[in-house]
Amino acid sequence: MYYELATLTLPFGTAGQAAAQVQAFASAPEAQGELLACWTTDIGELNRMIVLRGFTDVATLEAERQRTQHSASPFGCGDLYHSLSLESFRGFPWMKPVRPSAESGIVGPVYEIRTYGIKPGGVQATIDLWEQYVPPREALSPCVVAMVALDGPLRFTNIWAYPTLDARSKARADAVAQGIWPPKGGPAHLTTQMVSTIALPTAVSPLK
Repeated sequence: MYYELATLTLPFGTAGQAAAQVQAFASAPEAQGELLACWTTDIGELNRMIVLRGFTDVATLEAERQRTQHSASPFGCGDLYHSLSLESFRGFPWMKPVRPSAESGIVGPVYEIRTYGIKPGGVQATIDLWEQYVPPREALSPCVVAMVALDGPLRFTNIWAYPTLDARSKARADAVAQGIWPPKGGPAHLTTQMVSTIALPTAVSPLK
């Protein structure tokens, strides 16, 4: 699976309006791909809306990227957002495709979006280590997706779902205490460029 993360910087108090317009843009007859999540940031850089869309192949992703870029009002929010960034990703090949909460059973409502820089030569090693370590880690909290960036700096983004912030802290502490996370040897393949954002689903988000 291929994915796009779109980040819109919005004026304060406009998230509800923007979410409805994002949903309309993503579900238009000419749209390609599938809206999987529409979050607003709660911890990290604020006044951001993060939109996750999924695609079966890179050609479809690129076609939708062109539609977005050529639109007079990308995501229906051209007269609203202050800035828009678009990032493309390929999911780790062993991971199941991201599905809405109604199909997958994965629910938050607290989602942590983490991005790590990867050292040259570290992509496949990271994918292999995560394949080994994610299953026991998911006994504590589900991993929504892990995906390698197709553009920009070498990096990967992983998204986790938690019922509360306290549950997040407990799951992370338990994983370390049990020796199942982080993957042994994994940090050696990563740079010090690491970013974490806590985001909450909007009313239109298929991931609840």
